[in-house]
Amino acid sequence: MILFLQPILKTETRRFDHFMAWMDRAGWSRLEHLLMVGGACLAILWSVKLVSHAVRKAVDDGDDSTTSDAERRAETLGSVLNNTARILAVVFFLLMTLQEFGVNIGPLVAGAGIAGVALGFGAQSLVKDVISGFFLLMENQFGVGDIISVDEKHTGTVERMTLRVTQIRDSEGRAHFIPNGSVVRVVVLSKEFARAQVDVGVGYGADIDLAMAELRRIGEALAAEWPDRVLEPTQVLGVEALGDSAVTLRTLTKTAPAKQWEVARELRRRILLAFREAGIDIPYPQQVVHLVREPER
Repeated sequence: MILFLQPILKTETRRFDHFMAWMDRAGWSRLEHLLMVGGACLAILWSVKLVSHAVRKAVDDGDDSTTSDAERRAETLGSVLNNTARILAVVFFLLMTLQEFGVNIGPLVAGAGIAGVALGFGAQSLVKDVISGFFLLMENQFGVGDIISVDEKHTGTVERMTLRVTQIRDSEGRAHFIPNGSVVRVVVLSKEFARAQVDVGVGYGADIDLAMAELRRIGEALAAEWPDRVLEPTQVLGVEALGDSAVTLRTLTKTAPAKQWEVARELRRRILLAFREAGIDIPYPQQVVHLVREPER
């Protein structure tokens, strides 16, 4: 057994000696250069992360219950900067590694430039996505944490935003990845403030003035109890429509960003209880059936 292993051990020993000789000749210096390049890349990534954290901290207002517009923009820009820095650091490290092992990266960089031009013509949608994403960030149309509606097809909270794609999550928890170049119209539902619109139907026989006064009282009470969510007392605009079986009264309540749905649900609950106690009729659709008898022959 020992005689069988001796040739293998001699071969492996020679290989190890050759490897150590190469390390003494050039390997240690190349490894040192790669470690320096890797350290520089890590330092750049750490610096970008530190700058992003500093910007977030600078715009932080200390209120964790609400996210301001400046905080959302800082979160978005920080995410884009970190993603871009990671890609550039990886590409730079790979190029330096190839150069250290004797690969001439000049033709590679030139070829990459030509390939980039060709790719730009062939992948116009990708270039369009990146350019659109750049202007979305620069113009601060929306940011991470905003609730948006994209082309009336996708509605949800912005979770992540890059130069190429925007990720939103809808109320059912589904994640939508939308290329920035395909975005035509965006409606931001949580910009600075929102309004909760609640329409209430009352019967034709009900006292309309009493119903409107009751709506104002409910709105004032809700504004006093929820000052962080309701910015102004409810406005009762008056009669909005005359339906088949109900008179529709419209109300508007100014709320904090993204709080309009919560406020609207609470208003409907309080209106139902208050109208029931006050004896104000909230009708339901009715049908009148006329029976016509044919004359007997």
